[in-house]
Amino acid sequence: MLAAFAKAFEQLGDPALRRVLWISVGIAALLFLLLWFTIGWLLANTTFFQTGWLDTAVDVLGGFATAALSWLLFPAVVSTTTGFFLDGAADVVERRHYPQLPKARVQPLEEVAVQAAKFFAVLILLNGVALLFLLVPPLFPFVFLAVNGYLLGREYFELVAARRLDPADTKALRKRHGLRLFATGVLIALLLTIPFVNLLAPLIGTAAMVHVFHALKPATEPRA
Repeated sequence: MLAAFAKAFEQLGDPALRRVLWISVGIAALLFLLLWFTIGWLLANTTFFQTGWLDTAVDVLGGFATAALSWLLFPAVVSTTTGFFLDGAADVVERRHYPQLPKARVQPLEEVAVQAAKFFAVLILLNGVALLFLLVPPLFPFVFLAVNGYLLGREYFELVAARRLDPADTKALRKRHGLRLFATGVLIALLLTIPFVNLLAPLIGTAAMVHVFHALKPATEPRA
């Protein structure tokens, strides 16, 4: 697994990967800026109390809450928004490290939509549960990594595996190697919490998961 991440870091100099990086980071940044400006505008233009200092306190606390929630949800949101562009990154990695493979399958639009809907439902549910542990600070970092380790391991694996396997085989392989995929997801989640490195994390996670997938895929698939 660590070797997969080493290969991913080594390939960051590839111009094709850098193009995916700038597109995905730009979209994620725009989404967060839109969130901050919208909430800031609402707080500034809404009167909650008749007492001035109370309204000021609400504005300040609301700003802090927005920043905190943005940081907490950054792994899931960035991963989800960039997922639309990371299929190209997986192609780049396979062309370099697995050139003998046939062309990846094209996923039907309805298949992609169903997978995205399921992931969003799980994302909202698990991150909602994780936020409750803010009331127990010593436990929260572990819960945060556990939740996002599961989410990111699942999402990145399905992104990569769906290019080579049908949904049923993808699900079966994910369940069979759940612990390894969870550990891979935790490493991606850790990268997403490090300033500046988190901009590269979705790309690194995708590239690393390509290598993890090809180490796990069924024997009926041609191995690299």
